[in-house]
Amino acid sequence: MAEIAHLTASEMLAAFRTGSLSPVEATEAVLARIEEADPAVNAFCLRTPDEALAAARASEKRRRRGEPLGRLDGVPVSVKDVLLTRGHPTLRGSRTIDPAGPWPDDSPAVARVREHGGVIVGKTTSPELGWKGVTDGPLTGVTRNPWDTSRTPGGSSGGAAAAVALGMAAVALGMAPLALGTDGGGSVRIPAAFTGVFAHKPTYGRVPHFPASPFGTLAHVGPITWSVEDASLLLEVVSGPDSRDWSASPPPSPEPEPDVRGLRVAFSPTLGYASVDPEVAAVVEKAVAVFAGLGARVETVDPGFADPVEAFHVLWFAGAAKSVESLTPARRAGLDPGLREICDQGERLSALDYLTATACRMELGRLMGRFHEDHDLLLTPSLPIPAFEAGREVPAGWPEPRWTSWTPFTYPFNMTQQPAASVPCGFTSAGLPVGLQVVGPRHADARVLAACRAFENARPWGAVRPEAGAARRT
Repeated sequence: MAEIAHLTASEMLAAFRTGSLSPVEATEAVLARIEEADPAVNAFCLRTPDEALAAARASEKRRRRGEPLGRLDGVPVSVKDVLLTRGHPTLRGSRTIDPAGPWPDDSPAVARVREHGGVIVGKTTSPELGWKGVTDGPLTGVTRNPWDTSRTPGGSSGGAAAAVALGMAAVALGMAPLALGTDGGGSVRIPAAFTGVFAHKPTYGRVPHFPASPFGTLAHVGPITWSVEDASLLLEVVSGPDSRDWSASPPPSPEPEPDVRGLRVAFSPTLGYASVDPEVAAVVEKAVAVFAGLGARVETVDPGFADPVEAFHVLWFAGAAKSVESLTPARRAGLDPGLREICDQGERLSALDYLTATACRMELGRLMGRFHEDHDLLLTPSLPIPAFEAGREVPAGWPEPRWTSWTPFTYPFNMTQQPAASVPCGFTSAGLPVGLQVVGPRHADARVLAACRAFENARPWGAVRPEAGAARRT
């Protein structure tokens, strides 16, 4: 049972095909480990064991007939609690949403998972309304990092990343190999980097989204997994148009072979403006050298833009204000204090402020489009620091109050809508994971994923896993 729970999705599917493992056995193992392990990290805000076992039994019957429903049939999947899930509350980490519903709809990504036979085992935690880069809030409390439970897993898809990371634990505390998250300023890449798993923020529109996010076209839906192969699989399943999202793109082209030979790769250690912890910088530089060793033409060069954080704040704070506009003063008083602060700021913004920030965003997109005419990929650190104390928006003693002050590498690429992934690339001396960000031009998701697989093949990370509740060094 324990060994079952830490298989990747691809390994589970292979075992289902040979008959050496059944979907019911896989689901039972995952549910047992959630029950046992989740109290240490608080990754799940909702568990659905009865529904999951019913879905697994149906999958097992289909597989015995040789008629699998789709590409995920029988694989356990978790869903971030900002994505609609039919029959269950989607509270977005907030007491301001009525759990009584009704809840008749699946979001497009969740619907696709069901169509392909995925077994939904529960919903994972998010900060209130997904507003910040860590995962804690008044409704669900503090979510913790499996590598060191005194530290944050990041956010806002922190529960999703913690579930995948602990799911692959050396002690086999399996909590589902596939996770659906969302990313409006780094929210799959931040927790992936802090917890040593893989995440991909796709090109905007590749994965349809409904209902539309109050943060607008900053918000992307993407996978968090242990392997690049699993992320590619989940992304293929949830991609493509949906009539409820007018901005969704057509299905993508197939992913090429995992090969970076001849690719023109830019490495920007700071994007020209960020300060990076020396240990993190050293780990990332070694990872970049792997790309050169694999035959990529690596050049150290900055894209040439100033930190767009002020423009991002205008877009983000306005979205936060929009998300709470219908609340009474009494209901609003119960919001996460930091969220309440940025909503107040967002309400003071004018239409001209918003359009000025949008113009900055458009210029950033133009600049990056031109940059990628000469560079196939851009490599940066995913984050400039390792995971810090859980329950805080910023590290103790940090000079700035907002989460964007320690995520300078992630939010620019939400503004430009480019595909960007975080790949595990090593550890600090304290045994905390470090992520490498791989960024491609818009619609080049296949190139980003192929490059990440090439890196994974050269520097596999699957053998190094967190032990529940304790940091571990390589």
